Amino acid sequence: MSHTDKKKDQYIWGQFLLKTGIAIIFFTVGIFIILLVRNNDLVNSQIKTRAKAHIDQILKTRSWNAHYGGVYVEKQPGMVSNPYLDDPDIVTRDGKVYTLKNPALMTREISELFGMDGRFRFHMTSLKPINPANKPDEFEERGLRLFEKGGEDHFIKEELDGQVTYKYIVPVFIEQACLKCHGKQGYKLGDLRGGISVTFDITDIEKSMKLNKIMILSLGAAATIAFCGIVYAFTFILMKRLQKAQMKIKELALTDELTSLYNRRYFFDRLSEEMKRSRRFGHGISCILLDIDHFKKVNDTYGHQAGDIVLQNVSTAVRDSCREIDIVARYGGEEIVVLLPGTDLKGSYTVAEKIRETVEDMKNRVDDDITVPVTVSLGVASFTSDDLRKLTDMKQIIQYADSALYRAKEKGRNVVEISEGVVM
Repeated sequence: MSHTDKKKDQYIWGQFLLKTGIAIIFFTVGIFIILLVRNNDLVNSQIKTRAKAHIDQILKTRSWNAHYGGVYVEKQPGMVSNPYLDDPDIVTRDGKVYTLKNPALMTREISELFGMDGRFRFHMTSLKPINPANKPDEFEERGLRLFEKGGEDHFIKEELDGQVTYKYIVPVFIEQACLKCHGKQGYKLGDLRGGISVTFDITDIEKSMKLNKIMILSLGAAATIAFCGIVYAFTFILMKRLQKAQMKIKELALTDELTSLYNRRYFFDRLSEEMKRSRRFGHGISCILLDIDHFKKVNDTYGHQAGDIVLQNVSTAVRDSCREIDIVARYGGEEIVVLLPGTDLKGSYTVAEKIRETVEDMKNRVDDDITVPVTVSLGVASFTSDDLRKLTDMKQIIQYADSALYRAKEKGRNVVEISEGVVM
């Protein structure tokens, strides 16, 4: 594989890994963000459900109180009667004093009881309170304004000095039992009277949520890295296998199956490239065309399998006699062609002689007790960059080498002949 092909493959695989990595990151991060949001929603929903349960309990208690028009309790020492009620106290025949606990007062006192242990507190409030203690705070006022526009509830989280509280408020409407106290304020049945809020500490819950968030984000990051690593590993393995397969396919497309030399098509592709390079940089090229002497006789005498062995051995000898930059190809049948870039006639003749001598000294063992000696005839043609500019067809290079090969055979074979018109 050429350097250009490697860079191209690296770019393609790099882009694939980049895009795959981005897709994995988006997919994995998306999943964990959904999990994170879903977890927060579930926790917040549970907090809200808890707030609704507290409100529902106090509303039912208040409704029970309002249904009976308030509840009288025996007035204990230090107990102050509700100053906002008309005649809140009654005296029994035995001289005991009972004072009226209306819904609002009862709610406030229950809230004070719960607030003593810091669990939560209730607050009855209104934009037009009779009791100044029922005046809304900023949060409650926003909720009451929303209720006037048809809102059903309102909540916030507040953090102060490391403590997080949850505030929740719902509207309270005038019922029949409420008209006894609030009818004189102009309220009618079903009117918005105000609201009731509940406040409780959720610091521990918030800490757990933050811990869960850190864990989910950490797991998300770890999963993303692990997933990317796995994909990268599999992609790397796949890339190597595909590269091997591509190289094998390319090798099959470019090489001769029997001799493992380049094939004729690849030879002409490289010849075209080298001619352009020669014309550009001014160096010459040479070509050697060789043929195995009396090869048909080898096939007829020892069989085609023996002929294949001889052809393979000769091909190996030719390739080993050349440089790595030289192009050695099977031209056809028992003919082998060698392209020598940047080589003059003297250098190419030396290579041709080396090939001839190597083949002549070679022992071609085609069976345990049969050795077939062979020789080769070679034709050499060499061209300068100026010569190449005059050529109209690159096949003329082969024609010159073929003419020299023909003369080598005429001279008795096992010789090297130089193309006519080329001076050594």
